[in-house]
Amino acid sequence: MRTQYCGLIDRHYLNQTITLFGWAHRRRDHGGVIFIDLRDREGLVQIVANPENAEVFTKAEEIRNEFVLKITGLVRIRPEGTRNETLNSGEIEVVAQHLEILNPSLPPPFMLDDDNLSELVRLEHRYLDLRRPVMQRHFRLRYQAAMAVRRYLDDLGFIDIETPMLTKSTPEGARDYLVPSRVHHGEFYALPQSPQLFKQLLMVSGFDRYYQITKCFRDEDLRADRQPEFTQVDIETSFLDAPEIMTMMEGLTRHLFQTTIQVDLGINFPRMTWHEAMNRYGSDKPDLRIPLELTELTDIMKRVEFKVFRTAADLKDGRVAALRIPGGASLTRKEIDDYTTFVSIYGAKGLAYIKINDRTQANDQGLQSPIVKFLDTPTLAAILERTQAQNGDLIFFGADRTKVVNDALGALRVKLGHERGFSSGGWKPLWIVDFPMFEYDDENQRWVALHHPFTAPQDGHEDYLDSNPGLALAKAYDIVLNGWEIGGGSIRIHRADIQSKVFQSLNIEAEEAQAKFGFLLDALQYGAPPHGGIAFGFDRLVAMMTGVEQIRDVIAFPKTQRAQCLLTQAPSTVDEKQLRELHIKVR
Repeated sequence: MRTQYCGLIDRHYLNQTITLFGWAHRRRDHGGVIFIDLRDREGLVQIVANPENAEVFTKAEEIRNEFVLKITGLVRIRPEGTRNETLNSGEIEVVAQHLEILNPSLPPPFMLDDDNLSELVRLEHRYLDLRRPVMQRHFRLRYQAAMAVRRYLDDLGFIDIETPMLTKSTPEGARDYLVPSRVHHGEFYALPQSPQLFKQLLMVSGFDRYYQITKCFRDEDLRADRQPEFTQVDIETSFLDAPEIMTMMEGLTRHLFQTTIQVDLGINFPRMTWHEAMNRYGSDKPDLRIPLELTELTDIMKRVEFKVFRTAADLKDGRVAALRIPGGASLTRKEIDDYTTFVSIYGAKGLAYIKINDRTQANDQGLQSPIVKFLDTPTLAAILERTQAQNGDLIFFGADRTKVVNDALGALRVKLGHERGFSSGGWKPLWIVDFPMFEYDDENQRWVALHHPFTAPQDGHEDYLDSNPGLALAKAYDIVLNGWEIGGGSIRIHRADIQSKVFQSLNIEAEEAQAKFGFLLDALQYGAPPHGGIAFGFDRLVAMMTGVEQIRDVIAFPKTQRAQCLLTQAPSTVDEKQLRELHIKVR
């Protein structure tokens, strides 16, 4: 029987004979005495194998890294000068009286305390990577975070209810993962992108407060904060309005950070409208640690001759905006070129700039830039006045369709903020509210839901659904922390007639709506209560709390950016018999 975990053995066990299990983290031979650092999930303890115990010493000589051991021994104080204050067990050591090798190990492909590991190697040998103390800490914190969420919601009367993993494909959001049915020839299930419709049905069912920590699936292009399967804290409640839900979820966020990493996020998170966030930061998830802001110049540029700015300003959905970089005049041409390449990722065709040498001279004497000669003095003076640029500053410009300008300058703002030392650090939460209901999809020439098509319009905005969907605002709210959206929610549509009107605005005809969402439309006609909720990205939250840069480091067995599992080699081909059973032929 194990007496205690290795990392929890301390001076309270002095002079006791104890039994430990674990892995050989290190084996050191010091002048005839062998020391073994025995490791388990709680940490390390030093084992001493003396030559006086020939049986133990002989076995200790066989031990290599990652051998699985059982050791019984006597706890004693370490000699003076050999104590390790960084370890909980650093005052003591265990003199081995019995040593058993439970399982040897091949030489591991990397040292478990190496901090400079290839991610490819880590993912191929994930079971070894997860033994590393840093990864053990990540998943302990993930567990603690999940328990903190459960305790908070349990105390408020929420009920944990599971929803299906095999469901109906409703491709109005990201691309579904499809699962072929063997029994129903030519038909498919979909893995859920979220439990959205089921949790609304649970509100119709009268459960009032529901939550679930659940897997969701989206077949979309990946990046550092996305995975094809991810974990969501899914929440829904009846008879609460948006401010009440936001207050409750703000409390959950504070509780989570306080109980897991002892961070106080403060009370009354600031609130900002979607339009203000886009105008000031070019993003609906602004990182408020960075003080840089965009300056609107579209109205000024409607009167200039410079074609690049004038054309953008005259577009129906065009924008010209500036981003002032204090002290940015010191940027080299190469650095500016590198930033120009960076914004091209977001569709920007270039990155105009002006360096401010002497702001009292709004001309090519005081300003340095290839574009100064194309702008008259009053325009240059207006730019300086509006941006409040000072000597030694640099102004970057974006001129294109509004989405391109916002995406490009918004991303540049974050990149410069961190690279040039403008970020203040700490934690900056806020709520984004008053989202548009819809955005226009130029490629498909139709309106699409900005959040999802089950979000309720704001009071008095129902008429816009027929006349001008672009003016309709939603009862939606996102919670943002340090530039990451950690949760998004809304008040849902609880009336079938309003839901049908939203489908019409999205160019979903009545027959198609009935085929895809008929079960929801029917349910809303049987006394559906007013309801709303939110979903938190749990992987993203844990990644922020642990301080890692990508969510793969807090997911036990993640996929790569190509949606592959390097450990199991999934996805993989299947044999012809399986395909025949599913009535599938690969073209």
